[in-house]
Amino acid sequence: MSKQPDKNSTNSNTFAPAVQDRTDLSGIKTLADNLRSEIGKIIVGQERMVDLLITALLANGHVLVEGVPGVAKTLTARLFARTLSTDFSRIQFTPDLMPADVIGTSVFNPETTEFNFKEGPVFSNVVLIDEINRSPAKTQAALFEVMQERQISVDGTTYTMEEPFIILATQNPIEHEGTYKLPEAQLDRFLFKINVGYPEQKDETAILEGVHQRKNQNDPSQLDAVVKADKLIQNQALVSDIHVEKSLMHYITSITQHSRNHPAIHIGASPRAAVFMMRAAQAWAAINGRDFVIPDDIQDIAQPVLRHRLILTPEKEMEGTSTDEVITRIIKQIEVPR
Repeated sequence: MSKQPDKNSTNSNTFAPAVQDRTDLSGIKTLADNLRSEIGKIIVGQERMVDLLITALLANGHVLVEGVPGVAKTLTARLFARTLSTDFSRIQFTPDLMPADVIGTSVFNPETTEFNFKEGPVFSNVVLIDEINRSPAKTQAALFEVMQERQISVDGTTYTMEEPFIILATQNPIEHEGTYKLPEAQLDRFLFKINVGYPEQKDETAILEGVHQRKNQNDPSQLDAVVKADKLIQNQALVSDIHVEKSLMHYITSITQHSRNHPAIHIGASPRAAVFMMRAAQAWAAINGRDFVIPDDIQDIAQPVLRHRLILTPEKEMEGTSTDEVITRIIKQIEVPR
């Protein structure tokens, strides 16, 4: 029997750039390996979640992490931030949180008799928003501008965020008391929605062993900051140079177009989703050691890019159909570029 070709080598010659246009990805490989190694000192399993976080970081996108309580959503986000040599802030969203508590406000200075702007906790490089659906719409809306345009406008003055800038938000899918649904406009600003499930038994046993060895301590200070801000920005720029064939751009838009005409979907993916899918595929290819995108990259990141953007018809929601199932069907219906 002949040996099957490796998944990532399929059609490589078709999608690879010319020799003179190749990109050196050694820095990105080192970055990804170092992040995986540090986070793996405490987090057991969740390899795909960690890889998606690294991908979002390199693609310069925000991430929404959803999972039941106790699956280390917040811990992973804190550890991830710890491995970056950047500023970090955490905002616990609550029903009484006001927009000024997030973005900042103008404070009167009696010495100068002027109002001075006091920056809120969103002015950081990595911002963890815990339980983002705990705050009402007016507080969630305060994030619209900063997530999309990476700036804050207060009293007629615009304040630009310092790069790198990434928001990591968590939410609980099963608790509805005292929660508020995220607006579609905000969901569309997240590059990924990562669903975190329960670990397998072997991983859960390893978690207990690790906690026992650390004497019940999960202190992020145990990890080292292995990525500096300037190196991260350089690698983000490299990712934008990852080669994408026009046939693959057509493949991405075929997926988004099908989502808008699928009988199970009420509202399909936006053009922003197509842009985000291409950026995510570039970063996914980079952490897998390739300076060009192949169809497998697009298929691998399609669900986390699209699952929070698609709204199913009421009939399909009542049937219990998931957006992931519909995304899988759409991808199977579309001819893969060769």
